Amino acid sequence: MVAVSCEQVWQEISNYLDGEIDPTLRSALDAHIGQCPRCTAVVQGTRNLIHLYGDERLFPVPMGYSWRLRRRLSSDMRPRRRLVLGWLAATAAVAVASGAVLFENWRKGSAPAMRTEHAQPPKRPIPRELAVLVNVHGKLFHVKGCPFLNQNDEIKAMAAGDAAKEGYTPCPRCLGDYLPQVAANLQKRTQQAV
Repeated sequence: MVAVSCEQVWQEISNYLDGEIDPTLRSALDAHIGQCPRCTAVVQGTRNLIHLYGDERLFPVPMGYSWRLRRRLSSDMRPRRRLVLGWLAATAAVAVASGAVLFENWRKGSAPAMRTEHAQPPKRPIPRELAVLVNVHGKLFHVKGCPFLNQNDEIKAMAAGDAAKEGYTPCPRCLGDYLPQVAANLQKRTQQAV
């Protein structure tokens, strides 16, 4: 006799109940179902479902039911396709708009965004060649001796113009008060050099 697994019983259950199975396989299935409580429950449950739903007196189907069912199913399927197409169109529109903004920024060669949101341009222009100090992990550039510059951090010296190009903003505390004096000194030096 051939040994049968539970999976084979489940694959052949429809043919088994309809009696459309090879006699040797049927005897092997009968032997397995007789010993396996799980497969016995599956076969009995499937047999009950077939008996209930196979009885046409239980559910009288009205005339034209299958046609109406097909029409209803097809109408329910159409909006999903439209919904997907709508989302695809919206995504494409956002991608085009974002691409246009990025292209325009690239075309203009815009400077990097300031590192602080509340940065305001100074009242007077800061000389581009002014030597300033920046905290590599900070957002502001300072003049030497600014009490708000933390000396324990990694500090780098550069020109004010270069600091602005890298996205640093002027310290409103030290450059706001100190800048007019520095600008006057630079003007005097440039006039003397000429």
